[in-house]
Amino acid sequence: MPRSTRALGLVTTLALALPAATAALASGPAHAEEAAKATTAPFRLWAPPSVTAYAYRNKTWTDLGLRVIAENGPFELWSHRPSYDDQIETTWRSADGDVALPTGAMTDFSGFKDFVTITVTPKKGTAVTMNPKVCFSSYVSERVEPDAPATSPYPTGCYFNAFSLGSVQGVQEGWATSIMNQDRPLKIGKGTYDVTATVTPAYASLFGLSADEATVSTTLKVKGEQWVGEGRRAARHASGTARPAAHRPTGAVTKADEVDGPQPDLQSFPAWGISLSKSKKYLRFSATVWNAGDSPLVVDGFRNQDDQDLMDAYQYFFDADGNQVGYTPVGHMHWDADPSHNHWHFEDFARYSLLNSDLSQAVVSKKDAFCLANTDAADLTVTGAAWKPENMDLATSCGDYSSLSIREVLASGWGDTYTQYRAGQSLRVDNLPNGTYYVAVDANPDGNLVESDTTNNQSLRKIKLSGKGDKRKVTVKQVGIIEDENYGGTG
Repeated sequence: MPRSTRALGLVTTLALALPAATAALASGPAHAEEAAKATTAPFRLWAPPSVTAYAYRNKTWTDLGLRVIAENGPFELWSHRPSYDDQIETTWRSADGDVALPTGAMTDFSGFKDFVTITVTPKKGTAVTMNPKVCFSSYVSERVEPDAPATSPYPTGCYFNAFSLGSVQGVQEGWATSIMNQDRPLKIGKGTYDVTATVTPAYASLFGLSADEATVSTTLKVKGEQWVGEGRRAARHASGTARPAAHRPTGAVTKADEVDGPQPDLQSFPAWGISLSKSKKYLRFSATVWNAGDSPLVVDGFRNQDDQDLMDAYQYFFDADGNQVGYTPVGHMHWDADPSHNHWHFEDFARYSLLNSDLSQAVVSKKDAFCLANTDAADLTVTGAAWKPENMDLATSCGDYSSLSIREVLASGWGDTYTQYRAGQSLRVDNLPNGTYYVAVDANPDGNLVESDTTNNQSLRKIKLSGKGDKRKVTVKQVGIIEDENYGGTG
C-alpha cells in the first residue's frame, strides 16, 4: 500500500439503502424550539438543471451537482463528545446565537445522518432512494458569489478517528459545498434519471427552510461506459509551519520551564484494531497519539555529520502570533528502511507496551520511532486547533534517504495514527499466560518533548487472552459507547 494513503483520513460514507430515521429527528427538532429559530435560512439547497456522468459496469461516479450555499454569513457547526460514554453533541453557531441540534445527529464525526433524502428515478424501472451522510466541509468546496471572501477557513473534509472527540464543519459565506460524496458509486447504468433532493422536515424546520426551499430537482444523464476512476485530492505542498528551517537553530537553548507561551499537549487514544496474528504469536493493534495543546508540535531534523542514518532533532516554540521564540534539542531522527515505512522517524514520540492486570509491565514494543503527520482530526474544537493543517501527506514531512533536513509537525487538534498492518505495531504474546491485560499507549514516554501537561499521556485498553494453540483468541473490552471493531483507520 502506498505510504501516501496513510494521510487520507476522509471518511464520508454513502449509504445506498434508506436507514431508519433516528428517534431524535423523528420527534422533531426539540432543541430548536428552545432556542430562537432561524428567521432567515443560513443556506440554500442548489442543483443545476442537468448533470452528465459516465457509467462503468453499471456503476456511476457522480455527486449529482447537489450543493449547499451559505448565505447571510458562514454556516458553522461545532460538534463534541463529552466522553466516550456520551453521544456527540452539535451546536449551530448562528448569527442569532447558538442552536443545539438533536443529540445523536452524528453517530461519528464522518457527517450528519438523515439530513437529506435523495431519489434517483429512471424513465423506466425502480427508483433508488438514499440518505447519504452529509459532511458540510466537503473537499468539493468552491466560491460562488463574486463578493464572497477569497478563502475559506473550514476543513476540507470530515477527517476523523473512531475515538475522535470534536469536529468543526462549515461553509464560508458565498461558498458552496457538495452534499453528496463520491466515495462510492451509484449502482446505475446508462440512461436518463430524474433526481430529487429534499432536506428532511426536522432539519428544514430547524434551519428555517420553507417546503419549496427544502427541495431541488435535476436531471441526471448517464452516458455509455467510460472509465473515469475515483477522484483523488492533489497533494499539499509544505508551506508556513510545515516548511523546514533553512539551517540548524542557533543561540541559547530554551529550557522547559522557560516556555510560558502556547505549548503542545500530547495525549493518546485507546488502542484499536486489536487482533492476533495468524500465527497467534503477536497481538496487533493500531494507535493514535494526538495534540490537544494550543500550539503545534514542530520538530526539525538535520543530517548528522558522523552517522548518515541519523538526524539531530530540535523542537521549536512559538508565541501566540505564530512567531518562533525558542528551541531545544530533543534527540534524534533515524532512517527506517522497513518497506512499510522507508522514511525518517523521530525517536521517543510514543511507546507501546502490554501491562499485566496489576498494571505491571509484561511486554514492551520494539518500536520506538515515528514519522509525524496529521492523519486524523482528533478534536478541532480545542484552542488553537488547525482546521487546515499542511502536512497531511507523508511526502511533506517524512522525507527520503537523500533528505538533508526535514520538518515533522503534529498540528493542534490532530492525531498521528499507525495502523496495525505497519511494522512495529505488535506485541509478542505467545509466551504469556491467558488472562487480563492492558494495551498501553504512552506519548512522550521519556519526557524529551516539552508539553503543557504530562499527566494525560497514557491510555489503556483492556483485553483478555484465552484458548490454546491455533484456537487462541483475544477479547477486547469496548470503550464506552464507541463501536470500533469495524473501523480500519487510515494511518
